[in-house]
Amino acid sequence: MNSNPLTSTVHATQAPRAASVRRIAAVLAFGMSAAFLASAPVHAESIDSLVKSVKFDDDKGVAKDIANGMDPNATDSQGMPLLVLAAREKSDKVAALLLDNPKTNIGAEDKAGENALMLASLNGDMDLVKLLITKGAEVNKQGWTPLHYAAANGHDDVAKLLIGYSADVNALSPNGTTPLMMAARGDHMSTAKLLLDHGANLNAKNQIGMNALDFAKQYKAPDAIKDLSARMGQTAQ
Repeated sequence: MNSNPLTSTVHATQAPRAASVRRIAAVLAFGMSAAFLASAPVHAESIDSLVKSVKFDDDKGVAKDIANGMDPNATDSQGMPLLVLAAREKSDKVAALLLDNPKTNIGAEDKAGENALMLASLNGDMDLVKLLITKGAEVNKQGWTPLHYAAANGHDDVAKLLIGYSADVNALSPNGTTPLMMAARGDHMSTAKLLLDHGANLNAKNQIGMNALDFAKQYKAPDAIKDLSARMGQTAQ
């Protein structure tokens, strides 16, 4: 069989070109990998610095990092969004800064399903609670609610504010716990009375059949036991 000189020439020319392309691709791939590996520690350091600024309520430091390209919805090493972290740490200046950023997700949650309004309510951080609500934070989220959290620590002013924004006083957690049960658990009778005055169901039971009085008894809350027993016509134990 006669070989085609043109075909042989083309093949001979293509072979070194293909090898050259493969070498270039390998060099580029190595370079990109090296660049990525080199940049990873820098990025981690940037996140650590940003998280530290949030914890210390350093709004100027946070503003600088965001201006330099950091994500306002970044999370710490435990998966907690910056806004939630700011609420937990009572870093109100940073929280206000983040809330002014249109990219910030006001409803962002940590791995436990807690958002900024819930933790601000738990802390009794009235100013931040007000700011979050005016910025559109959801008062009646599904499951555990900000009102549960305010009631758990007996923050009457926050509970009253949330109720004023139509918070459900009989909201059910995933296991059927109500804000009243949380108030009774902590022996916060002024909070319990506030909830009852706004329609909280004293006889509501959670998934294992416990009502508010049962919570008070289990957690040895004397004031709640006395008051709720009287309301339910029982003898305090």
